[in-house]
Amino acid sequence: MNVDLVAPYADILNADLAELDADAVFSRTKWQAIKDSGILRTPFKEEYGGAGRSFTETMRALEGLGYLCRDAGIAFSTSTQIVSLATPLEKFGSAELKARYMPRILSGEAVTAHAITEESGGSDAMNITTTAVREGDHYVVDGGKMFITNAPVADLFLLYVRTGRPGPFGLTCLLVERDTPGLEIGAPMDKLGLRTSPIGRLTFDKLRVPVDRRVGAEGGGFLVLDYVMKREILYAFSLTLGEMRHRLETVLAFAAKRTQFGQPIGSYQAVSHKIVDMRIAVETAAKWLADTGAKAERGEDISLDLAATKIVVSEANVQTALAAVQIHGGRGVLTEYGVERDLRNSVAGTIYSGSSEIQRNRMAALLGL
Repeated sequence: MNVDLVAPYADILNADLAELDADAVFSRTKWQAIKDSGILRTPFKEEYGGAGRSFTETMRALEGLGYLCRDAGIAFSTSTQIVSLATPLEKFGSAELKARYMPRILSGEAVTAHAITEESGGSDAMNITTTAVREGDHYVVDGGKMFITNAPVADLFLLYVRTGRPGPFGLTCLLVERDTPGLEIGAPMDKLGLRTSPIGRLTFDKLRVPVDRRVGAEGGGFLVLDYVMKREILYAFSLTLGEMRHRLETVLAFAAKRTQFGQPIGSYQAVSHKIVDMRIAVETAAKWLADTGAKAERGEDISLDLAATKIVVSEANVQTALAAVQIHGGRGVLTEYGVERDLRNSVAGTIYSGSSEIQRNRMAALLGL
């Protein structure tokens, strides 16, 4: 875990948590702190304004952000910013697109989002129905997306659209600016957790996108998505690991000072066993992330490992958050203590980036079942 980048900004990132969460506000003040920290530059090449750090170094930096920042929403928007557009643009984009957009993205000047999920399906990304028809030097896009993280505040979008036959090899990626005619951005959608990271709908009505805004080859959207999702899972759940480490420390401190019947509650087996289980869950998550990240950095196939890692970390997050609420007792359900906010924030992790059920399906298929 590396907290060096964000440590100077911890007070800003942790200000007004209850109020911002209750009102579902994406804080521009906190986003400025994220920008100033330089964490958005971490994994990218120096020629584009990046810091040139490795895959696993980026994971450790995001774990540090998760540990120090109690605003899980702004942290989640940060990991989304790193993977949504800059990551595929650096790998698949033209030199012109990279020169034009990478500095704006890595500085945080432009907030980004990737539009994959549709109302008819999220996990079934290979059957995207939003279409893009080639007309001369433009694509004309019709359709819509929903549950798009950062959408209400984003300046740039990467759209996953269908330009060809059904299935994965009919998908294409297009870079679109916010003010493009034919793009309608819906209001933020109210939700259970991660409330300071806004999500929303996108609607496309004869949206014209220049062909030179394509990221990757026509029909190459599946390759882009596969590349991005590996990083999305490992980066986002590195944040989660940092959050769990902080949660465990908080619970240990509370169990040591909170007394009932004349002794600290941590001395009671019912409580101590919950904390032991939390520690096991945290360390298991850490080992899966470290191992899978190292394999990814070596260029090994991580398909099965990635699915397992996502299951282990996301479900450990819910388990430890629920245990923290129970250990805190009445305080655990009061918003002023922030413990219940952790539980609400944890639930979405079992759904986004491929639900636990989908990940188990993938593992079963990879095991030949």
